[in-house]
Amino acid sequence: MSSRIIALFNLKPGVSVADYEAWAKAQDIPTVNGLASIDSFEVFRVTGLFGGGQPPYQYVEVLDVGDMAAFGQDIATSRMQEIAAKFQSMADVIFMTTDKLG
Repeated sequence: MSSRIIALFNLKPGVSVADYEAWAKAQDIPTVNGLASIDSFEVFRVTGLFGGGQPPYQYVEVLDVGDMAAFGQDIATSRMQEIAAKFQSMADVIFMTTDKLG
């Protein structure tokens, strides 16, 4: 059964948008999309709030996981531990698991 994980995050103080986005495009996105357990992984830059105002988060990640048990094994690898550690050093993040209604 597939699952969707949604991550909301802001960059930590001192982390530049350019540095984060270059790393995400070169390392994070291709590595995570290369995992057998992942159906899709996308990262979005938040551009505003519909109707105006300041958004509470700078970025949103959407992970469509085809197999959560396999995902657990995939993220335990040394390469994914490196990716996760780098991400955690750059971002203050909240990960939410979801179930689709309907």
